[in-house]
Amino acid sequence: MRAAPSNGWPLRCVYNWDMNRSITAVLFCLLAALPAAAAALGTAPRGVIPAEVQQIISVDYRKLGGSPSALALKARALPEHLKQFEAALRGVGINPDADLDQLTFASFRTPKSGLRIVGIAQGQFPAKAVLQKIRQRKLRAQKYRGTDVYPMGETVKMAFLDDWTLLFGDSTAVRAALDTRDGQGPSLNANSQITDLMPSVETGALWSVLDAAGTQNMLRSSLGEAARLADFESVRKRLLGSRYVMDFDSGVDFDLDILTSDNFSAATLSSLIQAGMMFRKMSATGAEKTALENLTVNSDGGRVKLHFESDEKRFQALVQSDLFNNFSR
Repeated sequence: MRAAPSNGWPLRCVYNWDMNRSITAVLFCLLAALPAAAAALGTAPRGVIPAEVQQIISVDYRKLGGSPSALALKARALPEHLKQFEAALRGVGINPDADLDQLTFASFRTPKSGLRIVGIAQGQFPAKAVLQKIRQRKLRAQKYRGTDVYPMGETVKMAFLDDWTLLFGDSTAVRAALDTRDGQGPSLNANSQITDLMPSVETGALWSVLDAAGTQNMLRSSLGEAARLADFESVRKRLLGSRYVMDFDSGVDFDLDILTSDNFSAATLSSLIQAGMMFRKMSATGAEKTALENLTVNSDGGRVKLHFESDEKRFQALVQSDLFNNFSR
């Protein structure tokens, strides 16, 4: 697993978009961010995620499994590092589609190594059966803080937190997480900026929260050229954080909240996004027009609220479009 890039992993859509494309970019960058993971975080994940977290992404495998749209999105936009992780899981006897309940990723800052990623997998994979498979493959563990850490591939390491929870990442990320678990540094529970964002989204099929820096980078990447406008620069430092949730109970529903320090900043950012939408609608066709017609933007107090919804048929067509491919690769 590679270290996380600085643009609020995994929002990796960094292009030179013109103003015409900026709003559609917001939607598609966020949709293309899908790894594969779950609902409310339990005690074990909260205890190993360091406090200096930039972004958390969690997806419910059980909820995804019942939605054709969710599966289409997962198949189309699954990041390469997650494909590698799923392959590594299969190599030790875990079937991600059948055995995983929840998969959570957190990007966090380290003093010496910059931004890193740690993952926590929870599900129905008994530790004893997995460890037997590991021994059959003659994979040797290294002890760290009394915990066996096993190689899952060239760079990915894993360790059991309990019989149903698996920690993974590169060596630096895993050690930082185990240090946090053992009280060598503050955990997620000490970061109220992030934990206060979570309650309203963490029961969704797919959800994410970002801190202020992560939100700045996400918007800068998503808006492209529009992020260079004076209006955006005036509100950039007033961004407090963001959260999004995606559900597939009836078609597709996507909600993004961007939190700012005051009503004026939220209204300014909302107006900037709305202006780009109106301009683009004049020339949009096909899948892009469908996306824009189903995306609403407004401000409410100090928040900017984006909402997208679609039925199964239209969303699956959108996922298969060339436009989606351009924004998700």
